Amino acid sequence: MHDLVLKGGRIVDPAQKIDRVTDIAFADGKVAAIGDGLQARDVRDVSGKMVTPGLIDLHTHVYAGHTSIGIEPDPYALATACTTLVDAGTAGPANFDGYRRHIVEPADVNIVSYINISFAGIFAFSKTVMVGECADFRLLHAESCLNAIERHRDIICGVKVRIGMTASGGKGAAPLDIALEVADAAGLPVMCHLDYPPPSRKEVLARLRKGDVLTHCFRPFPGAPSHYDGRVREEVLAARERGVIFDVGHGGGSFGWKTADDMVSAGFLPDCISSDVHSLSIEGPAYDQLVTMSKFLHLGMSEAEVIRASTQGPANAIGRPELGSLEIGTPGDASVLSIDDGDYTLRDVKGLERHAGKHVRAHGMVMQGVFRATLPPIA
Repeated sequence: MHDLVLKGGRIVDPAQKIDRVTDIAFADGKVAAIGDGLQARDVRDVSGKMVTPGLIDLHTHVYAGHTSIGIEPDPYALATACTTLVDAGTAGPANFDGYRRHIVEPADVNIVSYINISFAGIFAFSKTVMVGECADFRLLHAESCLNAIERHRDIICGVKVRIGMTASGGKGAAPLDIALEVADAAGLPVMCHLDYPPPSRKEVLARLRKGDVLTHCFRPFPGAPSHYDGRVREEVLAARERGVIFDVGHGGGSFGWKTADDMVSAGFLPDCISSDVHSLSIEGPAYDQLVTMSKFLHLGMSEAEVIRASTQGPANAIGRPELGSLEIGTPGDASVLSIDDGDYTLRDVKGLERHAGKHVRAHGMVMQGVFRATLPPIA
């Protein structure tokens, strides 16, 4: 007898090329079976709903209570049916021990983390105070970062570096070079944030390797990945050919309708759809993972493409492909969703509005084989 069965839902698992109405069973915290007529001690009727691998938000900031940028991980996960949250470098070598003890270990949701190359992590991010953590070279201590990675390798998926005028002042690409050196020594990828130049997108992309992540990849002008006439920039195409991963990282300043139109129309789809949810963006325009997914449905991506970029894509990016599939024996994480018809107003970071006809909604989740009811959206 299985522990849990979700009965009669539409199973959508792009990693296995599954898209059909059937049952899925969980036992001992893992996916146990997919097929008709499955039985369990706990049976949940999800007919009319979509069952996917557990959603993964690749770009969050969940160091709540200890940083001005952080939000509480469990309420956010329960509002969005995200079974894995990836913290995008909120903590650095100086505070990663405490971040693990006070945030990661007590949380119900699975949290995987990038460690910030800057010693203090993101320490001054608010409406009133904004100090870039990579603006002072004294904070970029490679050996300290490498030592912290070795202490927490089981939950660290890469090295985060934020560069640009906001995050690193006039330091150019130098903080990225330090992050790449640490990542190379640790055998991990880098996630690179680029805000306003300098450095240029061309300088940054030339440095990134296969498996490295460029987040905020659909930024509006300046720093957009497309020319103003809509053509995808040559360095962007070359980086994808080389295996660089492109992540949305919506946030408060990194998603523009024009850029997204240009890129999707050109067939340049994001590898990963993520919210960059933090204390400011959770109130809009990003809000959460589901709103961000809904924007890409509106842009013309198929349901399977949007699900893939929210499951398989980020799972591969963090080196944990088992989290992005409902294959038998993988961790028992799943999301129960619907795509509702209606008239929904969606905004980009410039305040431009689009009226969308579809919106992704959460109706429950399975974490480690146990069904959890979802909560209303936080904002």
